[in-house]
Amino acid sequence: MMEEYRDEYVKVCPWCGGSEMIEAYQSAYGALTAKGNPFGGCALYHAVCRRCGSVVRSFVKEPEKLLKKKDRR
Repeated sequence: MMEEYRDEYVKVCPWCGGSEMIEAYQSAYGALTAKGNPFGGCALYHAVCRRCGSVVRSFVKEPEKLLKKKDRR
């Protein structure tokens, strides 16, 4: 799934000055897991500059999923 990326903090690519970002994600084998909780994986999302392809920001959309169920809010 690729879609236009909208974030108030990422407006310009620091490498080429491009202003259009694409949202992409890693899933399955690229999932992020927390130390001590191998079953709490999350897809890792990236804001990618459309002009030069640089990854400008990486993030998870639901960081609570990285915690063990007993430690979640």
